[in-house]
Amino acid sequence: MQYRREIDGLRALAIIPVILFHANQSWAPGGFIGVDIFFVISGYLITKIILRDLTKGKFSLISFYERRMRRILPNLFFMLLISSIAAWILMSPNELYNFSKSLVSTQFFASNIYFWHSTDYFALDANTNPLLHTWSLAVEEQFYLFFPLFLVVFWRRTTKKTQIYIFTAIALISFSISSYLSKEFHSANFFLSPSRIWELLIGSLLAYY
Repeated sequence: MQYRREIDGLRALAIIPVILFHANQSWAPGGFIGVDIFFVISGYLITKIILRDLTKGKFSLISFYERRMRRILPNLFFMLLISSIAAWILMSPNELYNFSKSLVSTQFFASNIYFWHSTDYFALDANTNPLLHTWSLAVEEQFYLFFPLFLVVFWRRTTKKTQIYIFTAIALISFSISSYLSKEFHSANFFLSPSRIWELLIGSLLAYY
């Protein structure tokens, strides 16, 4: 896929409010919207790449997952190593115990589920958890575990127009789940994949367009 400077520009703009929010929530109260933008961008880029390879008849699920692992795992494991060393030096036994649980869940791309059970993202002490940011990576990888498979199946059996209808319907269902959870189940709405899929699928639909 050709390098898109404007997409890197959007990423840069999206990360600024997230950093400001974590530095001081009063500086950018809605700064976490940058994560939503990242999800849309991610959905767009991945779908664009998959559609390109499907059109050329050379898409491979094995190659797709291999590329994801080569891109994600080295940086992830390096970050986990550095964080673990710092945690061992700086944390109390109880803090280290909680850190170890988040460490294991991160390696299995399930940290969003762990933090849903254990953390309030908007609490003042949330920033003391060094792996909290991995929840968004977990959402992405959970999505990409199944989305390419569905896309390949639909590609072989349906037209592009039908695929757009299908993914639009799924996005609307996900958005409805998000709207419902936002009323009383804020943590689940924030962390879990079912209420985030619609954002990734908006990027996918843009790739189709």
